[in-house]
Amino acid sequence: MITTPLDSALLDSKEQYVFYHKMVDFVLKELIVSVQQEQLCTQQELLIFKQYSDLLLYSIEAMRIKYMYDEEDNMKVDLTDSGFPNYLEFRFLYNDLELKNQYVEKLTNIEILKAEFLDTLLRKKQPIRRSDLFKASSIVYYTSVEKKYIFNRFVQGKILDAPKDASYKYLTSWSFYDVSHNRPFICYMYFNYQGKNALQDKEKIYQVLKESADREMPLDTMAYNIDRKLPNIEPKHIKRIDLGPFHNVFAKDENKITHAILGGISRKEIPLESYALSLKIDEVFSGDTFTEGGFFSKQTMQKWSDVIQQKYVLAPHRIIQLLHNQTPEVLYKLARNPIELSAIK
Repeated sequence: MITTPLDSALLDSKEQYVFYHKMVDFVLKELIVSVQQEQLCTQQELLIFKQYSDLLLYSIEAMRIKYMYDEEDNMKVDLTDSGFPNYLEFRFLYNDLELKNQYVEKLTNIEILKAEFLDTLLRKKQPIRRSDLFKASSIVYYTSVEKKYIFNRFVQGKILDAPKDASYKYLTSWSFYDVSHNRPFICYMYFNYQGKNALQDKEKIYQVLKESADREMPLDTMAYNIDRKLPNIEPKHIKRIDLGPFHNVFAKDENKITHAILGGISRKEIPLESYALSLKIDEVFSGDTFTEGGFFSKQTMQKWSDVIQQKYVLAPHRIIQLLHNQTPEVLYKLARNPIELSAIK
């Protein structure tokens, strides 16, 4: 039995690490399939969505390896309106791997450790000490985890040609892990370029996105900031996907879906591994233009539509039934009926 105090933000046992990692890994993979089946993204957007999700999965697996046998530190999960690891955990991974060479030099020799393991298991007939298991996991962590695959606070995608049938010429994407919400966001921007090739200005475009679109904010505000700082581009359509909250037994927030799941688990109506995932997609489109600035510094800007907000809930069939009974008012506000995912077995 895994006990999870609702006032604790730490995963403090091997069983909890395995359980939590399995849940996040399973749900993100289910999400990728569902986004395609439900056509929440275009085919090109889906490929990009999967790339960012793979970075997230890789990072969480690295955390599992890092903390599995560590008796001094515990991984922190954000329990308030997130359900994902605290942003600092990603920062710690990145910092560790920045100093990778220094740590590798201090690791126990692999052959020596193997010999000690075999002697303990075969000759002494004893279990491996936790401190030795930590040495082994540290070797795996520092020799196999690659810094370039860690989901950073801001991850920039390439500038791509938009599909041939699109009314825009270019597409770029980026993802960020919002520090205040501790949730991942994935963004897409379709745009035209006043020049021969947008790739010539790519570094400037990337810099503006990193400075102006690296946190959760009203989408029309984000669009205006990007448009104002990049006079040579004409952003036409911006789409942002908010992944989460991830509602599960580890969560601790005021969300009605979370409370419904925790209540069902406590009453033993649903199993411990029950979950739901909220997903929000915001979009804005440009229409007419207007001129901003003085006589000598005029700039043509886009007029943006009202933000189109669509909320979704994805969950196994049994949880959807529970939510219909417990929180029907939440489901009425969704863009469509809850989307069914597989249950964790």
